[in-house]
Amino acid sequence: MGDYWIFTLYGNSNFLIMRKYLFNIDKYRYVTGDRPKVDCILCEMINGNPDITNLILYRSEFNLVTLNLYPYNPGHLMIAPLRHIEELTLLSAKEAADSHKLLVFCLKVLGEEFNAHGFNVGYNLGDESGASISHIHQHIVPRYKNEVGFIDVLAGDRIAVVDPLVQFEKLKIRFDNADSFLSVD
Repeated sequence: MGDYWIFTLYGNSNFLIMRKYLFNIDKYRYVTGDRPKVDCILCEMINGNPDITNLILYRSEFNLVTLNLYPYNPGHLMIAPLRHIEELTLLSAKEAADSHKLLVFCLKVLGEEFNAHGFNVGYNLGDESGASISHIHQHIVPRYKNEVGFIDVLAGDRIAVVDPLVQFEKLKIRFDNADSFLSVD
């Protein structure tokens, strides 16, 4: 973890806000270009490249579910099509239906395993949206009541302390039994 300060001056007033942000230095390195030298990290994960951290929990006929290596909250998942697509409008009807079915299953698993109280679900579409991976993927971020912790209150910081590899083992057990849930029409 690293930290930095942001100073913001509002309008013509003398109102200055100082906020210290903690950040994951590995995520910072990743988004600024220090990442595996591959065309698409998700395609390489799908193809089993041993140089890529593989956190795939489930693979259907059209999509995969993977744990996010740099999660916003514990249990942060992503759903991505198996074929490389960079625009949501290029998803086939079968890929879209399968993705939705997987989304419903993910919400069920995360609700049960992490006792999530809500979820942010969505896509970052395009470079200006904050997407660091061009291969289209949907984020599922568990949210919790009273998510603000003492660090948020005392220092104006946000910390998510999670080990994706430990979460992967816990969730993999649930996704190994996903076919029985997902095959129901």
